[in-house]
Amino acid sequence: MMHVREAVEADATAMAAIADGHVDVMRNLIHDRTVRVAEAADAPTNDPNVDVEEPETPELLGFVSFDAATDVVYVTQLDGTPDACERLLAEPLRFARNETMDVELLVTDPGEPAGVAAERVGFEQAGHGPRFDRQQTVRYRYATSD
Repeated sequence: MMHVREAVEADATAMAAIADGHVDVMRNLIHDRTVRVAEAADAPTNDPNVDVEEPETPELLGFVSFDAATDVVYVTQLDGTPDACERLLAEPLRFARNETMDVELLVTDPGEPAGVAAERVGFEQAGHGPRFDRQQTVRYRYATSD
């Protein structure tokens, strides 16, 4: 079982480890996008109301970031375990359904957790997306208006 919550700045280090990225980039992502993180249900949480000298670095299972445009919610990043990715996709989907918007996701490898999770929850491949770092992406789309 896992718990999903809003990302906080203290999550940036764990997110960077999951995505093999830079902590500063993850910190900016947390500030600029809607970001949710998944953690084991029994993981200790950082309570912002408790005074501690050094907060614990959370053990995250994955994270999702998304941003809404005029009629589409764009999943800008999704990474983690296969189960976490699947559970985390529920967050942008819930938002999109409430706003009657579709959801798009780009992945570089459909066999990786993000692509597998997208297909499990009902996304459909919608052709090629743009290239990132010379890698062709696959565009996934979930239509909420059907």
